[in-house]
Amino acid sequence: MKKDTRKIAAAGMLCALTYVVMAVGRVPVVLFLKYDPSDIIVTLGGLIWGPMMAFAVSAAVAVIEMLTVSDTGVLGCIMNIVQTVSFACTAAAIYQKRRTLGGAVAGLLTGCAAMVVVMMLWNYFLTPLYMGYPREAVAELLLPAFLPFNLLKAGLNASVTFLLYKPVVTALRKSGLVPAAGSRRAQGRPAGLLLAAALAAATCLLFLLSWNSLI
Repeated sequence: MKKDTRKIAAAGMLCALTYVVMAVGRVPVVLFLKYDPSDIIVTLGGLIWGPMMAFAVSAAVAVIEMLTVSDTGVLGCIMNIVQTVSFACTAAAIYQKRRTLGGAVAGLLTGCAAMVVVMMLWNYFLTPLYMGYPREAVAELLLPAFLPFNLLKAGLNASVTFLLYKPVVTALRKSGLVPAAGSRRAQGRPAGLLLAAALAAATCLLFLLSWNSLI
């Protein structure tokens, strides 16, 4: 029962954080596409509590977003769920099978690839329905607009998630929301990987800011 209570509390916390980050962190990128870092929160939750947690939080926040701040209706809600789940649940499912540094890296990279492929297809099929764009126009935008946007979003989400995972887990263990680690020694993260993730995150962020003429 105590474990279930902790998980319910964690789900509520993740939903609240994800919604707030989504609402205040949106940055226009190109056309109607906007970046917000809320997928990072969902992915962290998935890596810690499993892919079903990521799915539940993603679906709950997407529905709340549809009812409050979104103007894209049910189809936009579905697109949000598909996009987040394709990244977060893929990464979490792989990490759940291999709870090692290699498993985390493989999960995040596979999540990036899954999200980019899935969203290219879903943008082609659903964007004309809820944004009113002709399908031919959407097809012409797939490579110059949708592909770089999804690559940027996936890269930024993966690198920041990698950087935040360890300190977040440590803080949650101290708060009692996550059980203490077992006797097996935790595997550290090589400095090179941390540096690469920080460099990738900084590069994506600078690209995002320059794209919007903010720097």
